Order: sequence, then C-alpha cells, then structure tokens
Amino acid sequence: MKNWLFLLFLPTLLFAQKPVFTTAKVKNVTVYFNSAEISQNISATLPKGTSEIVIKNIADYLNENTVQIGAPANVTVLSVQFTNNYISEYEIDENSPAIKKVRDSIGLVEKEIKRITNAKISETKTIELLDKNQQVSGLNSGLSVLELTKMVDYYKSKRNEISNNVDILDEKIKKLNERLSNLRNKLEINTQKEEKTSKGKLVIQVMNETAGMINFDINYLTQNASWKPFYDLRANSISAPIEMMYKAQVVQNTGIDWKQVKLTLSSGNPNQNNQAPLLNAWFLRYGYPQNYGYIDNANTVVNKLQGQAPGIAIRGASTIKQESISNYTTIQENQLNISFDIDIPYDILSNGKAHSVALKEINLPATYKYYAAPKVEKEAFLLAEISDYSKYNLLQGEANIIFEGMYVGKTFINPNQTSDTLNLSMGRDKKISIKREKVVDKSGTKFLSSKKEQTFTYDITIRNNKKESVELLLKDQYPLSTDKEIEIELKESDYAKINSETGILTWDLNLKPNEIKKIRISYKVKYPKDKVIDNL
Repeated sequence: MKNWLFLLFLPTLLFAQKPVFTTAKVKNVTVYFNSAEISQNISATLPKGTSEIVIKNIADYLNENTVQIGAPANVTVLSVQFTNNYISEYEIDENSPAIKKVRDSIGLVEKEIKRITNAKISETKTIELLDKNQQVSGLNSGLSVLELTKMVDYYKSKRNEISNNVDILDEKIKKLNERLSNLRNKLEINTQKEEKTSKGKLVIQVMNETAGMINFDINYLTQNASWKPFYDLRANSISAPIEMMYKAQVVQNTGIDWKQVKLTLSSGNPNQNNQAPLLNAWFLRYGYPQNYGYIDNANTVVNKLQGQAPGIAIRGASTIKQESISNYTTIQENQLNISFDIDIPYDILSNGKAHSVALKEINLPATYKYYAAPKVEKEAFLLAEISDYSKYNLLQGEANIIFEGMYVGKTFINPNQTSDTLNLSMGRDKKISIKREKVVDKSGTKFLSSKKEQTFTYDITIRNNKKESVELLLKDQYPLSTDKEIEIELKESDYAKINSETGILTWDLNLKPNEIKKIRISYKVKYPKDKVIDNL
C-alpha cells in the first residue's frame, strides 16, 4: 500500500550517497480546458537509509503545490524539489575507478588497431612489389627455364603467405572495432541523437527501511496543456438523422511526449489548493438573456459560415463504425463537469500542435426546416432542430458541416442556451432562391406641412428548385420608433406573425417542388421634415 504525500518544497538536504538517477514514465493524463494532471511512475534501486533520487522526464513547468508522491509504507519521503536546471546528471565522474578502467581500455584498443592497420599496409605494399617484380622478370629473356620456374614458385608461395596474413589482420581489426564499440557504449558516449527529453526534474529525499527496488507514483498539475470539443456533422438528406462525430483537439507543450497514454478529458476546473474548501451562501437571481431573433447569437444562421472551401466532396463518411469509437469511451457526469475516459492509448507529442481524439459517434434525430432573412442574407439556411439534447453531454465548440457528401462550412454548437431545442445551422442551400426587391411605384416621399412621410414597399419572392417539398421560416422586419415625433405604420404584412415589440415579421411557408411564392411588406414613416433619420 502506498502512502500519498502532499509535499511542501523544502531545501534539498545533503546526503553522502551519490544521487540515484531514474526516468519517469507517463501512465495516464487528465486534460482540462487549460491544464493537465499528469500521472507517472518510476522504479529505483535504493540502499537502506537516506537517499536522493533525481527524476528525469518531468514537465518543464508545473504547479509545485500540486505534486504528490506515492511511496510504499516502508519508505518515507522527506522532501521534494522541482528544477529545470539540473546539470550534474550529464557530467561524467572521471575519478570513478570504473570510468577510468573503461577509458584506459579504449586507449589500449585504439593503439592496437593502429598497430595492426600499419602491419596490414606493409603486407599490402609487399604484394604490390612482388607483382611488379614478376612483370620485370618475365620480360628478361636471359633467364633459363629452371631459374624462371624457381622464381614463379617463390612468387606463388610468398604471395599466398602475405595474402593470408592480410586476411588475419582484417579479422583482428574487425574484432577490435567491435570491442571498441562495446567499451564506448559502457562509457555512454552516444553518437546517435537521443530521444527528446524535458528540462524538468524532481529531486526527492527519501528514507528507506530496507534496501531494494522501490516503485513510486507521481502526480502533478501543469498549465501547458489544453483541449477543446470539436464536431463533425454529417447528414445525407433532410429525412435522415445527423451523424455527429464528437471529437477533441488536444494540445500540449509540457516538454514530455505522451506515448501510448490513457487519456481522460474533463470539462472541470481542477481545484488543487491544499486548503480545505468552504461553502458560502448560495443566492439565486434572474439572468437577462439577449434576444437575437430565431436563435441565439452563437448559433445565429445569418452569420456567414466560416468554412474555407465549401463545396468540396467528402468521401469515406462511414469508414469508422459507431461501435469502434463509442465502445472505448466512458462518459462520467456529475453536477459540475463531464469527463471522457478513453481506453485507447494515444500518442500526444509535446509540439504545441492540435491532436485529434475521437470521443463518440452519436445519431441525432433531427427535424429540418429552412430559414431565411433576405434583408440580411439573400440565401436560405438549412436548420436542424434537436430536442432533448442535454442527454448527449455536448459542450460548446465548432463543428464541420458535411451535407449530402459535400463540405459546406462550419457552425458553432452552444448547448448552454436556455431553449429546450438545440438549433444547428447546416449551411446554405442555393436550390432555394430568394429575392427581396423594392417596389418603386409603391414607395416614395411626401411632404405634409411640417412633416415628411416616407413609404417603403418590398416584394420577397421565394422559389423552391428542389425535387421535394420544403418548410421555410421566413423573417423580415419593419422599424420601431424611439421618439414620439417619429410615427410608424405597418401598412401591409401579408398575413405575417407580428411581434410589435421587436418589429419582426414571421411567415411559416410550405413550398412544393418548383413552387413560387411572393410576400409583400409595406410600412410608412412620418417625422418632422427638418430632421434626418440616418438609419432608415
């Protein structure tokens, strides 16, 4: 059983023993919106008594008040210190007898390699000399047959002997190079690039009752990590449910790579203060929500979609089976936050880049309708209404929209709105054409004694170019007066639902394929002729 200690950072105590160096391994990470709790473990062989342990692979920066060390019952943690400027672990103790012995051996092997290499060069030169002498002797016709035969026999014998010597020397050089490589590895002279390591280190002082291998668990909070929700919304038609891929974008720059780590993503704000929390009186009060028309400002469909390349065909929409994601994610919910426990291990590198993590795939039953406000945008927007959306544990975030296999842009999901229905903008539909035109012969200005009277008349024409019937929510408006001298009269509204407090006119239209409908609105504004209304 481990004892978990919440430690104060005390000055490092001095011990006679040489520090024990070890490297921490990341086990799991809980990522919050603006921080992360990292859990690591280490193993170290410790003598009986007091020891100093230097732990590498710790985050570059951490909240020192949140460090927890889990140790066995027979080990007492005396102090802990965090640093990102610990140098001595990289210094080689040249006075160590073991180090000196290895260095001496390396010197001897290098000298032997040089001696044998020189001997090989001499033997090779001898072969070259024999070959040249053979050519010269062959050209000398004064030699008898007996003398020539003796010379050839000598040449063959001597050349074979020297060639064998060269082969033996090559084999010796090969073995000596292998020996040299092993010695250098013992000395930890690494010529290859090492794996990225962090600057952060923990130096802990412990007292151990018995010598042996000891395992420790480490937890701490660091600010250099975050996550945010992200969604992919796919719909094949207005009669099909929305396939929502619930995702997260995880970013970390802690200085340590998270490799094959179990992730938990939480919407909470970790309370890591060591002071016990106190409860204060809880007073309720009314809020003052702002009204922006059909849907709230975060989801407003009259805002332009922010997609970078609308109209791009998206393939492979069903390449991930629903079970393959949902079965590996467990959602934990309480009154204050939501957490996602992901059983699939992930690699999240410390590079400050967003890493996509799939959380869950959800089929959202949706009711579709079209929405248009031609005074602002002369295009229709497809809206999806999701009822009882609270059961899906949605969080605020951007969403990609893929409709009928085409990427049409982005929208924003805001589940914190007060409505019981979540409204999602699924993008523009150019197959519903809308025109809003001023009727010139029904508009104009008149001067009546001290008053100026202006009449405005507009025709709104809607055509359904789709092959199926559609429901369209159409909105327009007339102005409202903020001064008793300004008189406004709504002359014609074509059976609209009128909100006299906001001036919003609403029509619920049902358009058959290729059907055209025309709506007319007209209003009159009367005000003193010596005044100017700049936003009329």
